[in-house]
Amino acid sequence: MRESCPACESKKHTTIYSCGFQQSPIHHYLESYYGSRAEFKYLNGATYILDKCNDCGLIFQREIPNDFLMKKLYEDWLAPSALCAQARKDSTRTRTLLDYNARNTREVMMLIAYFNVDPEKLHFLDAGMGWGSWCQMAKVFGVNIYGIELSQHLIELGQSKGINMITWDELVGNSFDFINTEQFFEHIGRPLETLRCLKKSLKTNGLIKISVPDGSDIVRRLNVNDWTAPRGTKNSLDVVHPLEHINGYKRFSIIKMAKIAGLQEVKMPIWFQYAFSTNWRPVREMAKNLVRPLYYNVLQKGTYLFFRSK
Repeated sequence: MRESCPACESKKHTTIYSCGFQQSPIHHYLESYYGSRAEFKYLNGATYILDKCNDCGLIFQREIPNDFLMKKLYEDWLAPSALCAQARKDSTRTRTLLDYNARNTREVMMLIAYFNVDPEKLHFLDAGMGWGSWCQMAKVFGVNIYGIELSQHLIELGQSKGINMITWDELVGNSFDFINTEQFFEHIGRPLETLRCLKKSLKTNGLIKISVPDGSDIVRRLNVNDWTAPRGTKNSLDVVHPLEHINGYKRFSIIKMAKIAGLQEVKMPIWFQYAFSTNWRPVREMAKNLVRPLYYNVLQKGTYLFFRSK
């Protein structure tokens, strides 16, 4: 049970949604997503409660899984082997992977240009590494790459790909030029504490990236209350996915959390972002490449940000 905002530690927050995990629509949502792998016996008596912080705007799930249930969730319910097999059957997967790898390529090249040293001298960490795609791209460019994961399956996968896997306890003995946290901070129970921990492993003038799903529209979506809306559509509630996405950020939430942790925002030069953009086909990707830098830097929108120590 989280009684204060996990991003800014404010005690001022308001409940905006509540539903028992065994009740509709939350039960049906989880059943549809996890299928037979979901073990609802572990959710007896638990309630899906969303609170909104009155100070930073973070929307967070008050009741979150304990360590035991978290391990069950990411090791068993998500069934990595089953998901991997399904991905291979997905006819749209090739296109998705191409777009994803193009974004990773752009970002890694942009970072190398930012530090302006030989890639072999750079040390990057990917916290919440996942399947290791970002790490592999950095490795291709010659960067010394490290990864952190909780899932034993993903740790072994990273090791098989030549990624230097370390534990959270080993962070103390390492320092990094760049720390990547892609789709990570929405999953963790103590984001501010975790950010403070990561900051200690940044080199002087090192950067940390925080990129999370944008939760600025969640209140409207909750009012629509369509838990069947597909991911990526305007009414999707995936940003506050029960059990998994336990923190829903808007831009101000991230900036305030970073400030409390002793970090300040860094804006990547727009010309960097244009210079290293790849995949200008089809027209939709071309439009994204043109608009994205303006959206982040000029309009100051979105939840994709870079920080360094103050």
